[in-house]
Amino acid sequence: MLDVRRLILLRDLARLGTIAAVAQAHGYTPSAVSQQLAALQREAGTRLLERTGRRVGLTSTATALVQHTEVILAALEAADATVAAARTGLRGRVRIGAFPSAVRTLLPAALVTLARDHPALDLMISELDPVGMPAALRSRRLDVALLHDYDIAPTPPDPALDSIALLEETVFLAVPRDAAGSGAADDTAAGPISGARDAQWIIGSPGTLCHSVALHACQLAGFTPAVRHHADDFTAMLALVAAGQGVALIPQLAIAQPSPQVQLLPLPMRRRTRVAYRRGAGGHPAVIACVSALRSATTAFLD
Repeated sequence: MLDVRRLILLRDLARLGTIAAVAQAHGYTPSAVSQQLAALQREAGTRLLERTGRRVGLTSTATALVQHTEVILAALEAADATVAAARTGLRGRVRIGAFPSAVRTLLPAALVTLARDHPALDLMISELDPVGMPAALRSRRLDVALLHDYDIAPTPPDPALDSIALLEETVFLAVPRDAAGSGAADDTAAGPISGARDAQWIIGSPGTLCHSVALHACQLAGFTPAVRHHADDFTAMLALVAAGQGVALIPQLAIAQPSPQVQLLPLPMRRRTRVAYRRGAGGHPAVIACVSALRSATTAFLD
């Protein structure tokens, strides 16, 4: 019988690409990962790994095993959900991950609902960039996560995760109010972003989703933005725009009380938020409760 824990290491090697990255993700040494993969290969009785230069690659058999591993893990999640549904009462820790603007707007009402309806749940919130959420779900550091992507830069499906659509929101180009009538606020047929090609830009830190989406949006408009500031909080971005420091992309959820010094120009792009969890866990009572509470909170927020 193949060891599931070793299969997970093989799956993560396929995803991360190097034994060192797998070791870092699991808190092991590279030597320990190599030993576990070697043991898996002995269990399988066939070659699973092959050298490609300095890197270790997967054979076709190993690639097929990775696909089977996703099915196995989903089945184990479903089995856990079945057992949880048979228990009396909903209790235990639920770890919820969310991006900052959702933590400020959607999560508080959802947490109130969960605490009222399921007081034995121990709810723990982690604020993360969406880029890091899938890995946190796969490694069980999170049970439920609010993820988002943009229609101009869709995120490929993750074979380890399932998700339910929650919200689509307008994205705005925020420009200084005194830029009205200038290139930065030129809402022409070419669009507001094209009109801001000569503006200074405020975007997220490298490695974040907001950073890559801002660059991609500008590239689609035919230019590379001149980045003046990096900020990962939309409130900070809006403050910098109000101070005349540049322009920024701001989703609707992040706009609480717009400054009179900022003009918001709607863009033909949408940010799409979904509730994600490990594949097979959709029937777990805690996941069902979280999805229901988040949907109610979203409806109330939009109303």
